Amino acid sequence: MAFVNVPKDLSKVKTRIALNLTKRQLICFGTAAVIGIPAYIFTRGAIGNSAAALLMIAVMFPLFFFGIYEKDGMPAEKILRNVIRTRFAWPGKRPYKTENFYAILVKEGKGIAAETKTAAKTPVGKRPSGKVKPSGRKKVRPKAKK
Repeated sequence: MAFVNVPKDLSKVKTRIALNLTKRQLICFGTAAVIGIPAYIFTRGAIGNSAAALLMIAVMFPLFFFGIYEKDGMPAEKILRNVIRTRFAWPGKRPYKTENFYAILVKEGKGIAAETKTAAKTPVGKRPSGKVKPSGRKKVRPKAKK
């Protein structure tokens, strides 16, 4: 019995219009033909057939590339735009900077330390430097029940 494989993700299926090509491919290939064929016809008398054919290929190749290439669901011009943005338009180093809102509140006099008039001299969770003298109290253990 004959069967047809159906893909699980139908969002990646592209509709084919003519000659098993998508609309995007038809537009790119048509534009390449409109530019490349006249370039060949008008230059073959001046530079010869071989050189004119190579010129036609060089003119048509970028349009073929934009019509066919796709990576991670993005066409070639979007990838090219992203590369240009990250290399040239945006700064290369983007350091991570934060604002210390607690310091701003303390400067304004609205911070917790300003309200209680006691500011901690050491960060939370850190022991003070130097030796710590033990307190005079002894640990009291609860007595076991009998």
